[in-house]
Amino acid sequence: MTKTPSVPSDQLAPGQVRRAGPWAVGNRDGELFAVSRRCRHQLADLSKGSIDADGCLVCPWHQSRYDVTTGEMVQGPRGFLGYHGRAPGYAQLVRGYSKVLKLRVAHAVRRGAEIVVERRRT
Repeated sequence: MTKTPSVPSDQLAPGQVRRAGPWAVGNRDGELFAVSRRCRHQLADLSKGSIDADGCLVCPWHQSRYDVTTGEMVQGPRGFLGYHGRAPGYAQLVRGYSKVLKLRVAHAVRRGAEIVVERRRT
Protein backbone atom coordinates (compact mmCIF):
# COMPACT_ATOMS: atom_id res chain seq x y z
CA MET A 1 0.00 0.00 0.00
CA THR A 2 1.39 3.42 -1.01
CA LYS A 3 1.40 6.20 1.55
CA THR A 4 -0.67 9.23 0.54
CA PRO A 5 1.55 12.34 0.30
CA SER A 6 0.72 14.81 3.06
CA VAL A 7 1.98 17.76 5.10
CA PRO A 8 1.04 18.58 8.72
CA SER A 9 -1.44 21.46 8.45
CA ASP A 10 0.36 23.45 11.16
CA GLN A 11 3.44 23.55 8.86
CA LEU A 12 1.62 25.23 5.96
CA ALA A 13 0.64 28.75 6.94
CA PRO A 14 -0.61 31.20 4.27
CA GLY A 15 2.20 32.07 1.84
CA GLN A 16 4.19 28.88 2.50
CA VAL A 17 5.14 25.94 0.28
CA ARG A 18 6.19 22.48 1.53
CA ARG A 19 7.17 19.11 0.11
CA ALA A 20 4.72 16.20 0.15
CA GLY A 21 6.42 13.32 -1.66
CA PRO A 22 6.61 14.25 -5.37
CA TRP A 23 4.38 17.32 -4.83
CA ALA A 24 4.91 20.96 -3.88
CA VAL A 25 1.96 21.84 -1.64
CA GLY A 26 1.19 25.47 -0.94
CA ASN A 27 -1.21 27.77 0.86
CA ARG A 28 -2.30 30.79 -1.20
CA ASP A 29 -4.03 32.88 1.49
CA GLY A 30 -6.07 29.90 2.65
CA GLU A 31 -6.46 28.26 -0.78
CA LEU A 32 -4.49 25.02 -0.88
CA PHE A 33 -2.76 23.72 -4.02
CA ALA A 34 -0.52 20.86 -5.11
CA VAL A 35 1.69 20.73 -8.20
CA SER A 36 4.53 18.46 -9.28
CA ARG A 37 7.74 19.44 -7.52
CA ARG A 38 10.26 19.83 -10.33
CA CYS A 39 10.63 23.06 -12.29
CA ARG A 40 10.41 22.54 -16.05
CA HIS A 41 13.50 24.69 -16.55
CA GLN A 42 16.33 22.92 -14.68
CA LEU A 43 14.42 20.66 -12.28
CA ALA A 44 14.75 22.85 -9.17
CA ASP A 45 12.69 21.75 -6.18
CA LEU A 46 9.57 23.94 -6.27
CA SER A 47 8.70 23.01 -2.69
CA LYS A 48 11.54 25.39 -1.76
CA GLY A 49 9.94 28.15 -3.85
CA SER A 50 7.67 30.99 -2.83
CA ILE A 51 4.24 32.36 -3.64
CA ASP A 52 4.19 35.85 -5.18
CA ALA A 53 1.60 38.62 -4.84
CA ASP A 54 -0.30 37.22 -7.87
CA GLY A 55 -0.59 33.77 -6.28
CA CYS A 56 1.96 32.19 -8.63
CA LEU A 57 4.51 29.63 -7.46
CA VAL A 58 8.01 31.04 -8.03
CA CYS A 59 11.00 28.76 -8.64
CA PRO A 60 13.81 29.28 -6.10
CA TRP A 61 16.59 29.03 -8.71
CA HIS A 62 15.72 31.29 -11.65
CA GLN A 63 12.31 32.74 -10.68
CA SER A 64 10.13 31.02 -13.30
CA ARG A 65 6.52 31.67 -12.29
CA TYR A 66 3.77 29.01 -12.45
CA ASP A 67 -0.02 29.26 -12.40
CA VAL A 68 -0.84 26.65 -9.74
CA THR A 69 -4.34 26.05 -11.12
CA THR A 70 -3.15 24.99 -14.59
CA GLY A 71 0.52 24.09 -14.08
CA GLU A 72 1.50 26.50 -16.86
CA MET A 73 4.70 28.55 -16.69
CA VAL A 74 3.51 32.17 -16.97
CA GLN A 75 6.95 33.77 -16.88
CA GLY A 76 10.18 32.18 -18.04
CA PRO A 77 13.41 31.86 -16.10
CA ARG A 78 15.76 34.72 -15.31
CA GLY A 79 19.00 33.04 -16.33
CA PHE A 80 20.36 29.52 -16.50
CA LEU A 81 22.91 27.40 -14.67
CA GLY A 82 24.85 29.84 -12.42
CA TYR A 83 23.81 32.95 -14.36
CA HIS A 84 20.92 34.94 -12.85
CA GLY A 85 20.34 37.76 -15.32
CA ARG A 86 18.30 38.58 -18.41
CA ALA A 87 18.20 35.93 -21.14
CA PRO A 88 15.14 36.87 -23.27
CA GLY A 89 15.61 34.40 -26.15
CA TYR A 90 16.43 31.55 -23.80
CA ALA A 91 13.47 32.35 -21.53
CA GLN A 92 11.15 32.36 -24.56
CA LEU A 93 12.47 28.92 -25.60
CA VAL A 94 11.90 27.49 -22.11
CA ARG A 95 8.36 28.92 -21.96
CA GLY A 96 7.65 27.37 -25.36
CA TYR A 97 8.46 23.81 -24.35
CA SER A 98 6.88 24.29 -20.93
CA LYS A 99 3.50 24.80 -22.64
CA VAL A 100 3.70 21.11 -23.54
CA LEU A 101 5.41 20.00 -20.32
CA LYS A 102 3.20 21.71 -17.74
CA LEU A 103 3.41 20.90 -14.05
CA ARG A 104 0.99 18.19 -12.94
CA VAL A 105 -1.82 19.59 -10.81
CA ALA A 106 -3.56 17.76 -7.95
CA HIS A 107 -6.01 18.58 -5.17
CA ALA A 108 -4.70 19.43 -1.73
CA VAL A 109 -7.34 18.94 0.97
CA ARG A 110 -7.32 19.36 4.72
CA ARG A 111 -8.08 16.14 6.62
CA GLY A 112 -7.84 16.71 10.34
CA ALA A 113 -4.28 17.71 11.19
CA GLU A 114 -2.97 16.84 7.71
CA ILE A 115 -3.10 18.38 4.25
CA VAL A 116 -3.37 15.46 1.85
CA VAL A 117 -2.63 15.39 -1.90
CA GLU A 118 -5.27 13.69 -4.02
CA ARG A 119 -4.63 13.13 -7.70
CA ARG A 120 -7.12 14.64 -10.09
CA ARG A 121 -9.09 12.23 -12.18
CA THR A 122 -9.00 12.96 -15.92
